Amino acid sequence: MSGAAARIFEAMGDPVRRHILELVAADEQSAGAIVAAVQRHAPISQPGVSQHLKVLRDAGLVSVRAEGTRRLYLLDRTGVDAALLWLARLADPIEQFAQPLDALATEIARGKRPRRAAKSGHSVEEAAGRDARHA
Repeated sequence: MSGAAARIFEAMGDPVRRHILELVAADEQSAGAIVAAVQRHAPISQPGVSQHLKVLRDAGLVSVRAEGTRRLYLLDRTGVDAALLWLARLADPIEQFAQPLDALATEIARGKRPRRAAKSGHSVEEAAGRDARHA
């Protein structure tokens, strides 16, 4: 697991952080609204929630923007996509080889043209043209 993926899953390992992710996934939330919502579910201070938000930001799961004196948090799709990619590779480990195998098949097909051309006594260009006409 890469360092980025490890940080993402470590950040999601805490129930308070998962709750924050659910809040910001629904809509952009101010820091104050996040603190109030989290405090309704768990006995935690405002600095504690701020620390959780920092961990989520550092992991790439939330982004923040300033609007005057307010800080607005939103789910960061980049971090979510990285987690989904890691999970997809875990679920289908062969998928990562699909594109290189397609490229190999193309190279093998290209290699057959010169061999066919050499056997028939035609140039590679003539063989390629003939292959295109018969395709």
